[in-house]
Amino acid sequence: MSQETKATNKNTTKADEQKKAQTQTKKEKRADKKKQQEKKYVRRLIPIWAKVLIIIVLSLFALMIGLIVGFSILGDGSPLDVLKWETWQHIIDFVKE
Repeated sequence: MSQETKATNKNTTKADEQKKAQTQTKKEKRADKKKQQEKKYVRRLIPIWAKVLIIIVLSLFALMIGLIVGFSILGDGSPLDVLKWETWQHIIDFVKE
């Protein structure tokens, strides 16, 4: 082999060794990141059960507002009459007959 070929082979082996060292460090970095993420405990500001409860309450509130607006504007009734049981009983009887 000529000296140029030997020098080229040495350069390629050095480059291969450097690539292996870089990949090992990348793998180690990933492992360190995973360990840090596993140790990290996230405390939520608002717990999930509270979020669900808030969504339910807001949905009921929006339903009531929609009923009041619809009954008073479209039905020409008193806005708060929609919240009375007698009104709903009348609607149920009307639908059944």
